[in-house]
Amino acid sequence: MKKFFVTMLLVLLTAPTFAQFGSGGFKLSEENLYYGIRFGMTSASFSGDVDSDSKIGMTLAGVVGFRVSYTAPLFLESGLYYTERGGKANFEGLKSTASYNTLEVPLLIKYGIETQSDFVLLPFIGPYIGMAIKKEDDMKRANMGFKVGCGIEYQQLYLEAGRQFGVTNIYSGDVDDISVHSNAWFLNFGINF
Repeated sequence: MKKFFVTMLLVLLTAPTFAQFGSGGFKLSEENLYYGIRFGMTSASFSGDVDSDSKIGMTLAGVVGFRVSYTAPLFLESGLYYTERGGKANFEGLKSTASYNTLEVPLLIKYGIETQSDFVLLPFIGPYIGMAIKKEDDMKRANMGFKVGCGIEYQQLYLEAGRQFGVTNIYSGDVDDISVHSNAWFLNFGINF
């Protein structure tokens, strides 16, 4: 975990050197490439054959995106996200808080909508794959799902909110026919270079 935070700190310190290659914010009338950092929070829970309450966690990420169409403001964004997920479960009368912290790589399609006041709306959707780095013994490491949400950018400042839907059954315990999925609401703030 310490290595992860040192790596993210190095990304934060070196990201301004990428500015000469970045957009400095979305310019919908031209092709561009951008880099960004994101930090925020998640409200995660489990769904399926468990009764789960939300667990609050944090998000930290580095992203890169580029325009994929000359005729439309269509962008493709990926990156590496550290997300603290899990849930407060109640299964067969037993209550416990479970952690399911993951490293995730999304592949998001974003569409830019320019407003009259220099704001750009960026609705997005796409899949992600993840690998749990902190989990309970009866959970699988690998998972995947979908993200949907909307971002808004003003100059280089970026804010996004959305929902993650896990499609992988992450339960690997001894009880047969149990299905557990990891889901989360998220709110992230960031800067694009």
